[in-house]
Amino acid sequence: MAKFIKLNPNDNVAVCLEIGQAGDTVVIDNQQIVLSNDIPVGHKVALQLILVDADVIKYGAPIGHAIAEIQVGNHVHTHNLKTNLSGTITYSFNQKLNEIRYAKRDLTFNGFRRSNGNAGIRNEIWIVPTVGCVNGQAQQIINRFQKEVNPENVDAIEVFKHNYGCSQLGDDHVNTQKALAQLINHPNAGGVLVLGLGCENNQISHLKKFIGEYDSDRIKFLVSQEVEDEVEAGVEILKEIYRHMKNDRREAIPLSELKVGLKCGGSDGFSGITANPLVGVFSDFLIAQGGTTVLTEVPEMFGAETILMARAKDQATFEKTVSLINDFKDYYTQHNLPVYENPSPGNKDGGISTLEDKSLGCTQKGGSATVMDVLKYAEPIKVKGLNLLSAPGNDLVAASALGFSGCQLVLFTTGRGTPFGSFVPTMKISTNSALFNKKKNWIDFNAGQLLEDKTMDQLLEEFIQYIIEVSSGKKLRHEESGFKEISIYKTGVTI
Repeated sequence: MAKFIKLNPNDNVAVCLEIGQAGDTVVIDNQQIVLSNDIPVGHKVALQLILVDADVIKYGAPIGHAIAEIQVGNHVHTHNLKTNLSGTITYSFNQKLNEIRYAKRDLTFNGFRRSNGNAGIRNEIWIVPTVGCVNGQAQQIINRFQKEVNPENVDAIEVFKHNYGCSQLGDDHVNTQKALAQLINHPNAGGVLVLGLGCENNQISHLKKFIGEYDSDRIKFLVSQEVEDEVEAGVEILKEIYRHMKNDRREAIPLSELKVGLKCGGSDGFSGITANPLVGVFSDFLIAQGGTTVLTEVPEMFGAETILMARAKDQATFEKTVSLINDFKDYYTQHNLPVYENPSPGNKDGGISTLEDKSLGCTQKGGSATVMDVLKYAEPIKVKGLNLLSAPGNDLVAASALGFSGCQLVLFTTGRGTPFGSFVPTMKISTNSALFNKKKNWIDFNAGQLLEDKTMDQLLEEFIQYIIEVSSGKKLRHEESGFKEISIYKTGVTI
């Protein structure tokens, strides 16, 4: 028998949990409804008559309006529902803050304390190219180093290849420099070789201005055009870096020092019911411990942005949130592209019909905490608590951006599944058990249990312990597979 769930008392639609067939009679919120159409899992059914131009309500808020009359029992989706969003909006600050219900607990993870006081959850050796021209040489250096040295107490050895560092202008070039500087400074790296070419725009001498103070034993530089054999020279530098790393040991670090990025991708109709709410309550829990979470994917805040604006700690933070939203809308219009061209085909297959439908589910990852600060792209976290970050919705670009701002870990919710991983551990959390059971080589944690036998409080406790294990060294699926990449946000022309 088909099953449905009504998410909010004010909703005029319900979400299908088990596939419904035309002609089935189902009971939803004590109401008998005959299904007019087949209703796929994750999709919506009408609970009442919805007239043309009337709002469709889900999560207690409008997710669009009917473009045809929708009868009780009808499938509600893109064929009869359209977004309400258009143009720009004038916002006003109507503050509405929430109390977080979680008590502070004496919890720790086992991480690495860096010389500048920051904490990492991995101890890795990285090569960071200043320009894409030396990506191949960086890989050769790693290959030879691993043949000559069998490093102990090193979680991974990576080169983070990219195509930038030259032929860029203005803010686009500066964004690349900021991103690479933040990558070089990241506490998950026990040591970094910065490998330059010598003739690129992103000269090492310029990049150092963005890096600031650094541990010269752990961060070293090599310009390929200045040596006879850059591979041989690079291997010797990695050996020197490793000599300073090999005695690093994990130690107990308060959970308050965790900085966790919040991201979703391949969302479906369950994203706003299971995985995103789970991540949201974890965000509230971590903030109650004195920790930090960062929410990004600005285009997927459109339609739910006023919820975040109402939680701004003060007028100044509200104004920064308004700029965060409007700057991204301007970015679209400057390129003569529609602001609200979302959701994706995969989202629609999974039951998400409009951008509001997607955004109201997406922003649940930020829980209910006060918004403490708003960060520009590649800007480091300065304030504990919930932060908003300027970055697009693209999975690898946004996950990399979270790492560039200082997150040691990214929580990534998904209903469709993806194998990717950013340069920091990227935990895949499935919205449904079918995905978890099918793609165990991709998925790390199953939030679909919330639709079965687990309460939110029960699953949260499991989730907290799992995050502590991962922060203490347990590898995620993408780390076991070796999928670790960066993607820098490209915003300008290429010369």
